[in-house]
Amino acid sequence: MAMHFDTTSSSDPAAAGDAAHGYDAPDLRVFVFALFFIFGGITSLNDVIIPKLKELFTLDHFTSQLVNSAFFFAYALFSLPAAAIVRRFGYMRTASIGLVTMTAGCLLFIPASSSATFGMFLLALFVLGAGITVVQVVSNPLISLLGKPETAPSRLTFAQAFNSLGTTIFPRVGSALILGGLASLSAASLTGAALEAYRVESSRAIVHTYLGLAVALLVIAAVVWTRRNRLQEEQEKGGSIFHPLTLLSSPRFAMGALCIFLYVGAEVSIGSLIVSYLTQSDVWGVSDQIAGNHVFYYWGGALVGRFIGSGVLRLVSPGKVLACVATGSIALILISANTVGDVSGWTLLAIGLMNSIMFPTIFSLASAGLGRRAAEGSGVIATAIVGGAVVPPLTGYLADKSGSLHFSLLLPALCYAVIGAYGLYASRKPVKVAR
Repeated sequence: MAMHFDTTSSSDPAAAGDAAHGYDAPDLRVFVFALFFIFGGITSLNDVIIPKLKELFTLDHFTSQLVNSAFFFAYALFSLPAAAIVRRFGYMRTASIGLVTMTAGCLLFIPASSSATFGMFLLALFVLGAGITVVQVVSNPLISLLGKPETAPSRLTFAQAFNSLGTTIFPRVGSALILGGLASLSAASLTGAALEAYRVESSRAIVHTYLGLAVALLVIAAVVWTRRNRLQEEQEKGGSIFHPLTLLSSPRFAMGALCIFLYVGAEVSIGSLIVSYLTQSDVWGVSDQIAGNHVFYYWGGALVGRFIGSGVLRLVSPGKVLACVATGSIALILISANTVGDVSGWTLLAIGLMNSIMFPTIFSLASAGLGRRAAEGSGVIATAIVGGAVVPPLTGYLADKSGSLHFSLLLPALCYAVIGAYGLYASRKPVKVAR
């Protein structure tokens, strides 16, 4: 897919060339930054909802992680269709479709609360995840295309910093709104009608939070729709919905997609266990709300790291940087799992800093040279985000079977080991242009 931008004419050939590639479209970059902020923030609210639903429905670690499975499984089903929608309708119209779908997911929390059933909450999260999938398939290649190819890793990392800004702010607010309701009364002490009434009443905080998000999303979708003709795109014709999968014939791209699967799985596993981890007596022994407030530091570390990383990636090989931060993540996990108290808690939270540049760097390394097939590649890579549906339940299963959240961190550590190896591999392999 080739893209052209409505820009003023210039007598300078170099400037005209830049305009054709969108290098002088700062308003579009701001739009993409806003999308990163939105879907990052809403995704991070899962870390707050999990302990809430775990208490309301008296779930074990494995079952509570089905929240992530429902949300991230949408990536497996809707990423390739989203890429096809981009090819058919273009980036801006597809973004509007994604935002409206996200709104529908938020509104489904109303019947979920009224029925007070765990399955309805999972359905709402699945639809919300479907909308975010569409928005993410649009955002990643678009920010890569809005500038020079050689600075794509740095630019995408900077855009991901706004994703981290959302993941830093939303959990702090969500913790106050949602986890603040976890008081002395517990669902485990109730039965029958009293239990059902408690679940309905306690889940209202979740409903109010997502209703506010639904209103905001509708406004943003309307603004995006007014900009639907901002990009004049020439769409490629032909090809089935599964045609993007032919990109997997490239080892560099295929390994990158695998690493996205593992990275998202590891990041989500750790993020969703933070509250339960910090409340343990041998770590901090604090309340759910206090622990929830500290999720801020996990995602805040990613925020700081991405702003720093956007500069570092202009100076150092992205593959080598990826290998270094993956090694750092493993080291922090080993320290956290083998210590207690403040050290154990803060080293777990510090993994967010190591995570910071991983997604954008893996995406850029895997997508290098895709050219006109950028949207297709984004669809395949977004499908790999389903790792967030697979790895967290397995991590929860390890915790349940071993009786130790410390031991369950072994699985995320293995994910980071593969990512580190890919960084070294990509730093030594030349980029081939896809056809």
